[in-house]
Amino acid sequence: MEQVQQFLNEWANDTLGTKPVFQFLYEGLKNRENVKLEWIPRPGISYSLRAVHENQKERPLFVMLDVIDDDAEERWLSVCFYGDMVADPDELGDLIPGGLLGSDGYCFDVSEGEDALKQYVGTRVQEAYENARGE
Repeated sequence: MEQVQQFLNEWANDTLGTKPVFQFLYEGLKNRENVKLEWIPRPGISYSLRAVHENQKERPLFVMLDVIDDDAEERWLSVCFYGDMVADPDELGDLIPGGLLGSDGYCFDVSEGEDALKQYVGTRVQEAYENARGE
């Protein structure tokens, strides 16, 4: 994912501390078996990384990492999943009816580099990956 690496190299200002969270999640995704990543850059709006497992036939992803780019110095993350692919036991996500490609989803907004939230969202990524393998 040369484009993602280029994006990371050019992401110089990170006043919110969200770049390490994105890197953590990205590194975890790119090293998973049978996962294809798609990078959709829309400068000034968002940079979207979408992951799909090869077993998925009905859905085009199991997680979407959006770097919201409305302010280049204060980029934040929105990490979204289909609602039936993850649990949210601590209720940290926002339920988005019909908001993930027309399906109900959960989005976790990360606007700071807090380690506990990074780990929590990372656990949701693992959960979605496990569920996607079984589709």
